[in-house]
Amino acid sequence: MSPSYWLDLFTGKTWEEFLAAGGEVSGYPEGRWNRVKKMKPGDILLCYITGVSRWIGALEVTGQPFRSDEPIWEDQIYPSRLPVKVLIALQPEHAIPVQLMRDRLSYFQNAESSMAWTGHFRSSPTREKEEDAQEVMKALADAQRHPVVREVNARKWGRKPRTFDSTQGPVTIPEEVSEPAPEPEESLEPAQTEQEVTHEEIQWVLLKLGSEMGFDLWVAKNDRHRQYAGQPFGEFPGMRDSLPAQFDPATNRTIELIDVLWLRGNAIEAAFEVEHSTAIYSGLLRMSDLVAMQPNINIRLYIVAPDNRRDKVLTEIARPTFARMKPPLYEHCQFIPYSELKRNEEKLRGYLQHMKPEFLDEFSESAQPGY
Repeated sequence: MSPSYWLDLFTGKTWEEFLAAGGEVSGYPEGRWNRVKKMKPGDILLCYITGVSRWIGALEVTGQPFRSDEPIWEDQIYPSRLPVKVLIALQPEHAIPVQLMRDRLSYFQNAESSMAWTGHFRSSPTREKEEDAQEVMKALADAQRHPVVREVNARKWGRKPRTFDSTQGPVTIPEEVSEPAPEPEESLEPAQTEQEVTHEEIQWVLLKLGSEMGFDLWVAKNDRHRQYAGQPFGEFPGMRDSLPAQFDPATNRTIELIDVLWLRGNAIEAAFEVEHSTAIYSGLLRMSDLVAMQPNINIRLYIVAPDNRRDKVLTEIARPTFARMKPPLYEHCQFIPYSELKRNEEKLRGYLQHMKPEFLDEFSESAQPGY
């Protein structure tokens, strides 16, 4: 009888704790016990690191599920447990970004929104489709034989995911990380830089990125007169004078006030709201109005804000007003901190003409609760 394949979610910290404890026990919240009991010796666990969104390893179940409070993870107990052995454990810098496999994994296909795939990684264990599992196992084996170094975002590796209540209890993953350990990287720039960065500078960076990638541009109707570094926004190469005609007047009145849009033909590829010091709620209302008026829209939506506003942004997106929408706003929306936007713009100068909007996923953060 062939094994079943299961998704096993970690964060950087809980993966390190799992390995430090010998790599012999995988654990889950109490509320996942009924699902854990279905797992059998010989089943395979596909290990995925949330935050950085990468496949990092594979484990084999070696015995029967059991309950235990023996300390393994610092921040939570995860008492629903399985004995396992490590089949593959990649180094963090060799782990496989899930976005590289979007053409091979079923949950990327026919997605209702650009971020709908993140729902697959909301909790574990979850049974994987055979065809998806085989693709992941093949990719892991290839990465083990021929490792490729890819920079790991330290903030995402060390993030503490949010949780939310469901009918099955708190939905979370074997992770709960304390705030990022590498304090130097976290504290050297944001405190100083965010006092100096302006709303106009971030809009300029987004317009510059889009222009260099070959997109047409739109800047909020009431911001066209603004400028940064001597460049008026309304004179950016590729700046549109009008929005695509595919939307009704009410939708267009909402869209025309969004801070920055990247467009290709009649399609909006990405929309950005910069929340520098004003109430985050106003930008989210524009995003939610867009989703409510066009529920089948497939646009990447981003809230760009200072690093120290991260928790505020994600809390606002999770408000019942937005979470009860159909679809919920968090399925469309991602957060980009100022520091990551500026760092990646500098790093990719000269290469942007070869990039696709998906590169934003490398440093943006899903707003889905528990992801």
